[in-house]
Amino acid sequence: MASQVRIAPSILSADFARLGEEVQALESAGADWIHVDVMDGRFVPNLTIGPPVVKAIRAVTKLPLDVHLMIVEPERYIDAFADAGANCITVHVEACTHIHRAIQHIHARGLRAGVSLNPSTSEETVRYLISSVDLVLVMSVNPGFGGQAFIADVVPKLDVLRKWAVSSGRDIDLEVDGGVTPETAPIVCAAGANALVAGSAIFGGGNYARAIAQLRAAAGS
Repeated sequence: MASQVRIAPSILSADFARLGEEVQALESAGADWIHVDVMDGRFVPNLTIGPPVVKAIRAVTKLPLDVHLMIVEPERYIDAFADAGANCITVHVEACTHIHRAIQHIHARGLRAGVSLNPSTSEETVRYLISSVDLVLVMSVNPGFGGQAFIADVVPKLDVLRKWAVSSGRDIDLEVDGGVTPETAPIVCAAGANALVAGSAIFGGGNYARAIAQLRAAAGS
């Protein structure tokens, strides 16, 4: 991509005992967004956080909060996360029966609206959403847990989605979440991604600024 790739550290890998400090450290280290993984134990096999934690994060950072709802009936919680301070809310095509309505609801709250698809979900499921969304999030692992291995089969999906985004004439972010490392970043960015969610690759080494810089360099940004 010609523009700078956005790095969105996932707080799923952070130390929750000192979450505010972690978020501030990420901001100081050069992160572009803070990625918040919300899981309900139903849509994915894990439980994480809700609006109160998003509200707490909002109080300690000026960075955009990129809230990813991996939950059933996400439309029921749009207002709660909007009130908590989210800047972008992403819902899954697999979890949302009336997804256009959900996207309209997010926009009505003045937020950016994203749509996400799991590794085995066809890009065709979002073809008719391209004119409505601000972000498409492609999962490159099966959602639910951090630290999983990258699923390379999603790469051709990115190429198709980027072409649709360009054809739409709209400024759409194409985000990748799962197994993003300095080794996989250039692969997904070459296919059209311009936003990278990373957990283990940033938090694993302890030096957040260096990890973010390494991802940017690998992405060619």
